[in-house]
Amino acid sequence: MRASKTNAKCKMQNAKFNEEHISGAEGIYRESEITEKSREYINRALSHPRGMPDRVIITLDKVKEKPIKVPILPVNTLKCSSPDKAKEIIIQKLGSLGVSKKAIDNGLKILEAKKTMRGAALMLMESGRRKEPDRERGVRVSRLGIEKSVEKKLSRRLALKGINTITVKEALILASKVASCPDIVAEVCISDDPDYTTGYIASKGLGYLRIPNGFLNK
Repeated sequence: MRASKTNAKCKMQNAKFNEEHISGAEGIYRESEITEKSREYINRALSHPRGMPDRVIITLDKVKEKPIKVPILPVNTLKCSSPDKAKEIIIQKLGSLGVSKKAIDNGLKILEAKKTMRGAALMLMESGRRKEPDRERGVRVSRLGIEKSVEKKLSRRLALKGINTITVKEALILASKVASCPDIVAEVCISDDPDYTTGYIASKGLGYLRIPNGFLNK
């Protein structure tokens, strides 16, 4: 599911239209679940705190290949009292993985930009150069899901930590797939949801580190 709205900036009778990303969601489901999940995704799109979209697209693709299974990253929540502290943590963790200062600085500029990307930036860890073909659209992680039996176990684990929510589970599933890619050093994410300001940094070595008060200058 992808929800967006179109903003028009008018100047001397010429209008420039800019599509603003509102929300998105994805999963792998059995055929019997499609109707229910589509309804859930539409309701989520129409009730997002970022506003009412004027376009909601539901896309269904049949999975023809056998899914590849990857391990779910271990989860920890770091102590973080402010957006400034969140920024310090991100810089420190990325530096410990060998990411250059230039790449970190370039990444932070993208995270702090007022304009929200539809996807994610893909950046080289040494030069800090961006590699995604479309810098406005970015790259997206797709074709991901979780088996029901594993989801139940994950829910119990997250419940013990007091974080058993759809938001946390979906982010963890996505981050686990990203971290499984051999060419990915780390992923950094901050929320564009004004009602949810916990970001994360994730990698095979660090696991999934939740960062409360993730800086949000949108």
